[in-house]
Amino acid sequence: MMTPTDRSPTIRISTDRITLSDGAEVATTTLEPTSHDNVQDRLGEVIICHGTPWSARMWLPLARELAQTNRVRLWDMPGYGDSIPATSGDSIPDPSETSAQPTDNPLAEAAPAVDLVTQRHRLAELIDCWDVSNPHVIAHDIGGAVALGAHLLEGCDFASLYLLDIVTLDPWGSPFFRLVAENEKVFAALPPRLHRALVREYISGAAAMPADESPSGEDRSSLSEEWIAALSAPWRTDAGQAAFYRQIAALRPEHTAPVVDRLGEVHCPVRIGWGEDDPWIPVDQADRLAEALPGNPHVARFPHSGHLVPLEAPHDLLVDVTAWLDA
Repeated sequence: MMTPTDRSPTIRISTDRITLSDGAEVATTTLEPTSHDNVQDRLGEVIICHGTPWSARMWLPLARELAQTNRVRLWDMPGYGDSIPATSGDSIPDPSETSAQPTDNPLAEAAPAVDLVTQRHRLAELIDCWDVSNPHVIAHDIGGAVALGAHLLEGCDFASLYLLDIVTLDPWGSPFFRLVAENEKVFAALPPRLHRALVREYISGAAAMPADESPSGEDRSSLSEEWIAALSAPWRTDAGQAAFYRQIAALRPEHTAPVVDRLGEVHCPVRIGWGEDDPWIPVDQADRLAEALPGNPHVARFPHSGHLVPLEAPHDLLVDVTAWLDA
């Protein structure tokens, strides 16, 4: 399994922070080959859109591999990862701290909008800022709704779309989502220690349960402890705690309805990937999505994988994505 610390000496990685027209600041990472020959003129452009509660961090191992022959651009949507607004001195709370956060959190008041409509506007603007024409787009979870929305409703032309375990079709939104939406301030005011425990269980529960793991076992996740820590880190600060519940409360199925209505208008090649044991979005949604898209695109199923295929089956995903881009 790839880890958050994988490195490759053959690629160059650069980071930037781009302020968009709505005032939101986006943390971006660009990866490309280090060679100085004609490969630079032949690079394909790949943009990766993460989901929730994830960030670009999850995609770095795959991006490093694709960047051997492509220019790969990652972005943390405002409200996620390194694009979570922070205040001076904001840090991961002391593990011994158990006092509740104030209900009226000033961090939440200063945070940017994080609904899917706003995020798709931002993707379209970001593509313009990058001056990228017809990129290949890889999208996961709500990143699929954002990418499809940018394509269908914001006029973004893509060379191709690779949609992995995406949030678009109804039904979506777990009972936990609905509970948070109705009680956002209550959850945001949880003692930090309880919040961290909740986030850890939520994140680890996205992966498939190991075949030899008892349903009653305490460790239900096939993710490594290193990855669980890396994925939960952005949500463990004061700003991260407020942002975690805020983004859940802002995600609404009515914002994907216009996208679903126009799925038949997608005008670029599409491939669908799905973890066969996805506990969040059942694999049968992959077939329904394929039927709604032009040409009934192929569905690549990843056995023994849950919602986090890039981490659970990194080699298989790399092979499939590379074949798709080469084609």
